[in-house]
Amino acid sequence: MNMATVKVLLRMNKLNDKGSAPLYLRIIKDRKAKFISIGISLKPSEWNEETGKVRRSHPNSARMNALIAQRVADAEGVSVEMETKSKTISSYKIKEKILGLAPVDFFPFAGKHMKKLEKEGNIGTYLIYKSVIEKLKKYCNNKPLYFGDITVSFLQAYEEHLKSEHHNKQNTIHNNLKIIRKLINDAIRLDILTRNDNPFYKFQMKLEKTTREYLTEEELKSLENLELLENSKLCLYRDMYVFAVYAGGLRISDLLLLRWSHFDGERVQIQMRKTKSTVTVKLPNKALEILFFYRKEDNTPVHYVFPILSHLADYSDPKELHKKLITTTSNIDIRLKEIGKKAGIQKRFSFHTSRHTFATWALRKGIRIEYVSKLLGHSSINETQIYAKIVNEELDKAMEVFN
Repeated sequence: MNMATVKVLLRMNKLNDKGSAPLYLRIIKDRKAKFISIGISLKPSEWNEETGKVRRSHPNSARMNALIAQRVADAEGVSVEMETKSKTISSYKIKEKILGLAPVDFFPFAGKHMKKLEKEGNIGTYLIYKSVIEKLKKYCNNKPLYFGDITVSFLQAYEEHLKSEHHNKQNTIHNNLKIIRKLINDAIRLDILTRNDNPFYKFQMKLEKTTREYLTEEELKSLENLELLENSKLCLYRDMYVFAVYAGGLRISDLLLLRWSHFDGERVQIQMRKTKSTVTVKLPNKALEILFFYRKEDNTPVHYVFPILSHLADYSDPKELHKKLITTTSNIDIRLKEIGKKAGIQKRFSFHTSRHTFATWALRKGIRIEYVSKLLGHSSINETQIYAKIVNEELDKAMEVFN
């Protein structure tokens, strides 16, 4: 077992305007270093690096050297005490002990965030966090994971574990690590950590490029003109898909919960389940035609526009509602594959491709990217940029005709 080492250093990289630098204790354990300020600043000429002492030429050298010796002795004493009790002690834990602060366990911190998600009804996000954190807990053998132990080497080892033991794809690994990074950033905002403690500044998260399927205008026309039994489920699912394309790429969860109260005769206004942002969409004629087709004389404002969920059912429990939406979406996607085959669509076909179809069409037709981003409910325009790249790639290919 490698014992911790304690040394006093003049941190020249923190030299101030007056030409003085602070003295720090450096604790190294298992090749990981942590620094603690001693509270003394000196000019380089006043410090003897070889002896680790203030030079005698300084008027307060005796008092300062006594203080430094005491701080080193205290740090070494704490290190020996902690290493005697545990073989897996880290430099981070030694630093926390010296400073008199209890190290913060990552898992309870993550648990508080998950409870907040659950309480606010963000069940989908809550379940994703739960899966990611439980996987990480298992990797840590259900032992505490202190923020200071989440280092670059820890992340590299965990990334390899997800790849080799769980056979996760690169983008799945990226999504797992993104949640850990988000929680670390939250801890920094709450002053639990400093920015220098963030290992993700030195750890590069890899992401593989994925293909976003979308329908061409010809494929959508083929879908629209497909003869299906009127009032059948296949007809309903096809109409919902086409409506989504023309209605700003609304997610299927938002369409399933779309009520007549959300429609004012020419626009729909709805709060998106995923982002909680409110979006208003002025419906083009094709979307209005579909909407009026499903309007019945006995409809009231609380009726759902697309008759799949019952307006009489109690969906007040967010978990039950989430479960219902997931199973319904799964069933619709299964039937959509059947519809796609009938329409001659030779690509991966799910309801979510309606969002991709709207986005690429909108940009191709000249709608400004910030408007497309707003309609899609993206939190950042960076999310929408992927569709701009798709459109640019199409333009590049179109120019090849000159070759």
